[in-house]
Amino acid sequence: MKNFKIFSIVFFVSIFAINVLAQGLAINTKSGDQVSATYQSLDNVAPYVDGSNNPGVVMTLKNGNQTTVPSGEFENIIPFNYVPEDVEVDLQQIMSTHKGVGLAVAAVYKGETIYSNAFGYRDRENKIAYKEDDLLRIASISKTFVATSIMQLIEQGKLSLDTDISTLMGFSVRNPYYSSTAVTVRMLLSHTSSLSDNNGYSTLDLINPSVSSSSSIRRCWNNYKPGSSYEYCNLGYNILGAIVEIVSGERFDVYVKSHILDPLGLNASYNIKDLDSSKFVKIYHYSNGSYTCSTEAYSYPSSQIANYKLGYSTPCFSPTGGLKISLKDLTTVMKMHMNKGEVNGVRILSEESCELMQTAYTPTEYTGSSYGFAMVITTGLVSGHKMTGHDGIAYGAYTAMYWDKEKDFGIVIMTNGCDEKWASSSAEFIMLLTKTSTALYNHFVK
Repeated sequence: MKNFKIFSIVFFVSIFAINVLAQGLAINTKSGDQVSATYQSLDNVAPYVDGSNNPGVVMTLKNGNQTTVPSGEFENIIPFNYVPEDVEVDLQQIMSTHKGVGLAVAAVYKGETIYSNAFGYRDRENKIAYKEDDLLRIASISKTFVATSIMQLIEQGKLSLDTDISTLMGFSVRNPYYSSTAVTVRMLLSHTSSLSDNNGYSTLDLINPSVSSSSSIRRCWNNYKPGSSYEYCNLGYNILGAIVEIVSGERFDVYVKSHILDPLGLNASYNIKDLDSSKFVKIYHYSNGSYTCSTEAYSYPSSQIANYKLGYSTPCFSPTGGLKISLKDLTTVMKMHMNKGEVNGVRILSEESCELMQTAYTPTEYTGSSYGFAMVITTGLVSGHKMTGHDGIAYGAYTAMYWDKEKDFGIVIMTNGCDEKWASSSAEFIMLLTKTSTALYNHFVK
């Protein structure tokens, strides 16, 4: 038994030294052989004693199969990084089928990136390969950065979810059909304010009574009571961006960079002047067999910046959809949300704030889908599995950042152009996103 105790100490030191968030474990033998298993298939690895009191290691799989390694043959236990050999074949086939220009994907399991890669081109005309550190405008995933900023200010006691936004904006923001009902921060975050994008969302002039006529303002609102129903609204998130400025005293792009991006060590920004433009991923619309480059995706609002009014000019940065970020760094952001506000030892939100953001607040127009605060809770991305996160569509780019809380597994997908096919008229996501998400899920979770 003395030998068993000594061997058990060696065994547990080996286990403790492992990054347990790798994809699996491998037992190495002194003869150079290796016994390995992914965490998805592994039940446990433990020391054992055979009938002759000889110690060893036994690896047990969930299907009941066991492999034993006697102590005399045992060398060590190491992390096992497994990438299914056909995952990239599947991803390349999805790209080909849906005419993808470029595709960047990442998979996260238990807080660690277990797979990350980029395919195709960031610049189709010049055949420049898409790389994992290239910068893409991620469209409406940007809303999660707005909501994170708002929740930070609420944590600091500078704002409340139930603050009447008219008390902040400097003019009355009221639905003319229900003028006695306050529109609150909570309503903007959850898309239940009754605001509409029918009249556009690129300027706050649209809702300002001193600038726009009452008939024009009326087109910005739905005829139902604020707080009573859901309609996705970009204008609401541009207003929230202005509220960040009013409450913090900092320009929106500066606030996000100073309080979210820089603390997390991310190379990203709403302001293209902060970034290396040679890393920008070109975005393409695909139609009838041809691609058109969307040059406006990375334009700089020179005149608006020159005449900037804090708390009003904010939409020129497009808080609702204008963040530029890489696959690698967006994956870090997802890890932060998966880990309830903290990643790499840096906390930017409390667990309570993250829970509020990720809690279903109102159903959306899609079956099996709800909205929190800049978070979608849906079963429409990977069939039969509830995923939390956000996606984006703009200029031809399609993006997704979603995770399965139960499995502790997340995915990030970024494409800069594809055929934009939907499975049906009622589908929540384009087929490229659902197929890519399902492929990653099936390869790394099932």
